[in-house]
Amino acid sequence: MNILVTGGAGFIGSHLVDGLVEAGHHVVVVDNLSTGCREHVHDQAVFYEMDILQKDELARIFANGAFDIVFHEAAQTLVPYSMEHPREDAELNIMGLLNVLELCRQFGVKKFLFSSSAAVYGDNVQVPLAENAPLQPTSFYGLTKVTAEKYIQMYHDVFGLSYAILRYSNVYGERQGSHGEGGVVYIFSDAIAEGREITIFGDGDQSRDFIYVKDVVRANMAAMDETAPSGIYNISTNIETTVNALKEILFYFSQTAVPVSYAEARSGDIYRSALDNALAKQTLRWRPATKLLEGLQQTYFYFAGRKQT
Repeated sequence: MNILVTGGAGFIGSHLVDGLVEAGHHVVVVDNLSTGCREHVHDQAVFYEMDILQKDELARIFANGAFDIVFHEAAQTLVPYSMEHPREDAELNIMGLLNVLELCRQFGVKKFLFSSSAAVYGDNVQVPLAENAPLQPTSFYGLTKVTAEKYIQMYHDVFGLSYAILRYSNVYGERQGSHGEGGVVYIFSDAIAEGREITIFGDGDQSRDFIYVKDVVRANMAAMDETAPSGIYNISTNIETTVNALKEILFYFSQTAVPVSYAEARSGDIYRSALDNALAKQTLRWRPATKLLEGLQQTYFYFAGRKQT
């Protein structure tokens, strides 16, 4: 199939492009490289350095691409940035989305897949949260994800555009940067590899549902199947891990420890997070395959190895 991946040079997007190319699909990547890396894009994918806000240029790519499927991974993903710059956050995460959605409608794309987030649920401690839990975002980033989901659902209701909304928990893995909700794994790994102090915002007992990036890729590829019904799916492990526990696991792998300081919790951050993945297991026939220790070990040694080269 002909597939477009926006944000395909980014952390999750580049892994997704790898999986799609290896499955035999023709893949086009659009990325403005604000946080993505050109060298992470598979050499068999067609790459355009472009912002999704450039609608005319994007329309030309759609006109030439005859895309069957569009994966929308391009986004502003930093919660603190969204709290300080809500307009810029909304411009990319909502107006950029609308550019892509409208072109999908105009050019007859068969299915649209969207990377949403656990941030839509807000600070709800009744974990694990299922897809029908109340949407109560505590950050502008989370608010843009809720708004985006509503637009996608309306494009389905009004124009018949099939979709899958994947609410990722905290994604981690190779190629990760400090951006995104799983960025703490990169930040800790990078600091430990360099012997620098770690700063934990809050008391460290806040929990996250860490999911390995290659399991997220598998979920996306399951959801793109024409037999997968349009809907919203949590993509997660259903397991809570505290930030303090994450720190200790990485200390164990590195066989070292660095100084740790604690700072005031950041505005917009949630305290507990774990998502119920039963619907994805049942409907998409997907389940996470990578245990946390295995995934963290691979991720830590990836970053530690980069420091040695």
